[in-house]
This record gives sequence, C-alpha cells and structure tokens, in this order.
Amino acid sequence: RSMNQAVYQPDNKGHFGLAYPAYAHFTSPIRRYPDLLVHRAIRSIIRGGVESNKVKRHENTRAQKAEAVYPYDTAKMLAFGEQSSLTERRADEATRDVMNWLKCEFLQDRIGGVFDGVISAVTGFGLFVELKDLYVEGLVHITNLPQDYYHYEAAHHHLVGERTRKVFALGDPIIVRVARVDLDERKVDFELEARQPRKRRIKKDKPEVKSAEKSKNTKASKNNEGTRSATSNAAADGANAGDKAAPKCLNKNKSGKQQSRDKTAKKQSKSKKLATPKVKHAKKLKKSDKSKVGKKRVSKKR
Repeated sequence: RSMNQAVYQPDNKGHFGLAYPAYAHFTSPIRRYPDLLVHRAIRSIIRGGVESNKVKRHENTRAQKAEAVYPYDTAKMLAFGEQSSLTERRADEATRDVMNWLKCEFLQDRIGGVFDGVISAVTGFGLFVELKDLYVEGLVHITNLPQDYYHYEAAHHHLVGERTRKVFALGDPIIVRVARVDLDERKVDFELEARQPRKRRIKKDKPEVKSAEKSKNTKASKNNEGTRSATSNAAADGANAGDKAAPKCLNKNKSGKQQSRDKTAKKQSKSKKLATPKVKHAKKLKKSDKSKVGKKRVSKKR
C-alpha cells in the first residue's frame, strides 16, 4: 500500500519491478473489464488481415475487420484506463473494509484477552501491532506505553523513552491486551501487557589454544607462583626478624632494677636445672659425686 500503485494506460512503458520492456496485465478466465479489453486486442491481431512474423494463424481462421473486433482509439483507451484504475482502487478498499469488519467482529467477544503480536508500524502517536496467527492489526496509543516521554525517530522507526531509554522499534515482539473494539470505525485498541526481550546473538567460542601455547602458559604460571612464594617467604623472614628485634628495643626502655631482676631470675632457673639431675643419671653417680652435689646445694643456700 505504501508503494506506487499500477495504472492502466494505452502507452506501453514496461514493468519496473519485473524489468520487462513490454508488459500487459490480464487474467484467464476474464474477471475484470481490463482483461476483456486485452483479449479483444489479441483477437483483433489474430483475426486481422495484417501479416506479421510474430503471429501464427490457423489455416481455418477467418479474417475479420479490426473495427468489428476492436473498435477503440487512443482517447477511448485513456478513458477506459482511468476508469479501470479507479474501480480497482474502490474494489480493494471494499475488500479491505470487509476484512477489517470481520476481524473486529472476531475480537469483539475477546475483549480482555492477551495475545502475542509484532509491531507492524511506528508513528508519533503510538504503535500499530499485528497479532500473530490472526493477522488482526490494532493500535497501542502512546498514552498506554510505560510512563515516560517518548521521542519519535522517523528515520529508524523508533519510539525512544527520554527517561528510561526504552525503545519500541519496527518488528519487535510484544504482548498486548484487547482493550476496545469499534465495529463502526473498524478499529481495535490494544494495551501493552508485556514486552518480549529480543533474542541476542550468541558469540561463538574462541578456538582452543594449541598444546605448545598451553605449555608456555603453564610454565609462565609456575614461574609466577615461584616468584610469589619467594617474595612471601622474604616477607615472613622480615616479619620474624622484626619480632626478634622487638624485645631488645623493649629492654632498652626498661629500668635498671627490672633488668637486674631478670638477670637473677635467669641465673636461678639455670642453677635449678643443674641441681636437679635426671633419675637415670642419679643412679649412675657415685657416692662421692652425690656428696659434692649436696655441698654445692648447701653453699648456694648459704
């Protein structure tokens, strides 16, 4: 309907879509008046007495006058072409109107029903949606879209939300609810029920890395792990050294009395260890050695 429609005319201008230099439209059997005119023209050529290499006649064909078979001049053919074009437009509109009425009658008992559809047209005042498997077209007005201010992009056939940046484009799948049906005007109003997400293209997986590249990667990872462990060990050693050096720093801050007390406590602990030998060793000691140990204990007590 958006393309240039055909026009009946006597001038042979060919067919643009089929790229034919010469083109004539007719049907068999005859259904329209233009078909009848084309059949009369063909009959006049066959029955006429004019000889031509492009026409083969039967032996028993009788010649007839062209005026009797095809009594039309250029002016009459122009008038017939205009009349045929107008009547064809009117017939198409009548069939379309009847089809729309039948579709509205079908949906009149299904108000509130939810259907899957596809956006067939985008305008500044809303979206035209065609229901799948039913081929019924209706309007989703722009006021029934999610709350936002929508900008119409005619070049891309888009409605874009200013705040939410939602896009409604030509060919998008959509779910609608039948809101109103008007038989007199042959119109159907839809409300947006939900919007189906587009199918995203799945990226193909990259080819597997070759074995040589894999080995290189494993070696590099092992080297990285070794350097990491070396650095971690060095850090741990530094921390331990710091911990050992910490008491020395603390000892410097202690007073003289405390340092002397610590020294005496250390000496006493050492003397106790020496004074209390193990049981096994005690059995092996001689009597003379035991007496010496007892004398040492007495001297230290004194």
